[in-house]
Amino acid sequence: MTELRTPPTDQSTPRRRVHPAWIVAAVGFVTLLGAAAFRSVPSVLIDPLHVEFGWSHATIAGAVSLNMLLYGLISPFAAALMDRFGIRQVVCCALVLIAAGAGLTVFMTQPWQLVLTWGLLVGVGVGSMSMPFVATIGGRWFVQSRGLVTGILTAAGATGQLVFLPLVAKLANEHGWRMPSLLVAGVALAVVPLVWLCLRDYPSDLGVRAYGAPADSPVGVRVAHTGGSATRALRVLATAARTRGFWLLAGGFAICGASTNGLVGTHFVTAAHDHGMPSTTAAGLLALVGIFDVAGTIASGWLSDRFDPRYLLVGYYALRGLSLLILPSLLGPYTQPSMWVFVVFYGLDWIATVPPTVLLCRELFGEDGPIAFGWVFAAHQVGAAIAATGAGLIRDINGSYDLAWYVAGGLCAIAAVMSLLIVRPKIIR
Repeated sequence: MTELRTPPTDQSTPRRRVHPAWIVAAVGFVTLLGAAAFRSVPSVLIDPLHVEFGWSHATIAGAVSLNMLLYGLISPFAAALMDRFGIRQVVCCALVLIAAGAGLTVFMTQPWQLVLTWGLLVGVGVGSMSMPFVATIGGRWFVQSRGLVTGILTAAGATGQLVFLPLVAKLANEHGWRMPSLLVAGVALAVVPLVWLCLRDYPSDLGVRAYGAPADSPVGVRVAHTGGSATRALRVLATAARTRGFWLLAGGFAICGASTNGLVGTHFVTAAHDHGMPSTTAAGLLALVGIFDVAGTIASGWLSDRFDPRYLLVGYYALRGLSLLILPSLLGPYTQPSMWVFVVFYGLDWIATVPPTVLLCRELFGEDGPIAFGWVFAAHQVGAAIAATGAGLIRDINGSYDLAWYVAGGLCAIAAVMSLLIVRPKIIR
């Protein structure tokens, strides 16, 4: 049961140079950048952990898979908790969990401890600050430029995962894998005061409207949710699961996760190293993917405000699939011009799928859109977790990742077809 408060009548309020929505978006950007960076660390530590402890690639990838799985499965519940208790409280608690999980890894000696720390604690922490956090900020604080802001925040989440990889790889090579873990713990704690002081839940809390909202718009008005957060998240899932659009979005997004975070994000450094490329060089290439992802995702948000998001998804998935099919022929000890072309192209397409997917969830499910997107994003991370473990097994069995690239390329073609089959509502909510 919900209770709507009266929209703010801020006609007499002095005009602000910067709307508070942009301040919230800026803090969200920093938070998402850090959360993604925290989540990316284990992918660079696969080889160091294998060397020190003798754990197999599949064992280490299993912990990474749990991290990815929780990153998605926690998302819809985190979105509901943000509705129930507030964004600040949820995000601050998540940062503390990340700090604890990363810091405790320096004491581990057994594989199950890696699963507990980087898998469970860090997975729950970053899952509480994942893409539904983007949908919550965009849905509450913006009417105008919602797609653009969604693209910018999504870019932070994806870019943070990649641009810090060279630093992490350098620290791991020069000081051991424990140094990056301690750095993550310290940075997570340092972000807590920023979030607590600057992040706000609703525009109405500050006596303003959502950015670009008309006077009679309910967007940005605080809604008092009296039911349980878990109950609401499950109720939204039950409602959404009765629609074909939800399953088409979830299926396509599962393939998105498998072809990005699960495969390339987790195994690209190791795969390139198998072909004689230094790990630091491979991590640098992933960092460049992250840099180009900023432009690609922001552009995708801009395009999503202007074009049918279904057709954007078709193009993104089809082009990604083609690039993955040719990747095995590009890997080698040196970075050839063709690899630079792949890095630029794949970076532009890395997570450009998020803005159109968020907007489609909003259209299909209205005010429940952020939580529905949380479940769609959970499918994304299920796909990522399966790909992370599956690619590790392929590597252990075949001694090569080639089959994993080919399977992912074929799946992207399926995702393109699924996106084309989505039916948009006649009345856009």
